[in-house]
Amino acid sequence: MINIVSASILSADLLNLESEIKKLEENNVDWIHFDVMDGVFVPNISYGIPVLAQVSKVSKCMECDVHLMITDPLKYIRQFDEAGADIITFHIESISDTVETVKAIRQTKCNVGIALKPDTPAEAVFPYINEHLTMVLVMTVEPGFGGQAFMDMSEKIRKIRRYADEHGFCDLLIQVDGGIDEYTSGIVKSAGANVLVSGSYLFKADDMSSAVEKLKR
Repeated sequence: MINIVSASILSADLLNLESEIKKLEENNVDWIHFDVMDGVFVPNISYGIPVLAQVSKVSKCMECDVHLMITDPLKYIRQFDEAGADIITFHIESISDTVETVKAIRQTKCNVGIALKPDTPAEAVFPYINEHLTMVLVMTVEPGFGGQAFMDMSEKIRKIRRYADEHGFCDLLIQVDGGIDEYTSGIVKSAGANVLVSGSYLFKADDMSSAVEKLKR
């Protein structure tokens, strides 16, 4: 099974973002995880479309993995696509119609992801696991802030992996986000996750290359 590392730039030095992105590329990070928060869906505000447009200009070797923690993602799909997103993940708990939001993303160049908060059961995403869905994001913290403690969502991950495999969608990516480091990565990978979002662990590492390798293996 492939293991993809997606670095959350919420933990990067935003005053030196270009150099931080180049550092990620030099240390074999696969994706940039771009957290968008509106202060309504989650109790925090981050960055948005103009910043993504700049990030996408300097991240040619990495996928832009955009995580929309916003109330009505359907309204903004086209703008995030045009700003350089490669993957757009939205929350099933948002007010946007899930089917219509998936359709809107499919009409762009982007792949489709659906995210689940910790309290949302695995079964909520089952009706949407089909040929149109690239990834399910299982949050292992409450969305909204970086640096939170890991919550073990192993059983949820197993249920999603089992359902996908049993229905012929073995290529479904399962991403985890929240408190991922060299120890918790083993827990989620053994449950069936294969895309690991990590922020503080990577950016605070003395040796980022070694930290990335520990997540991947």
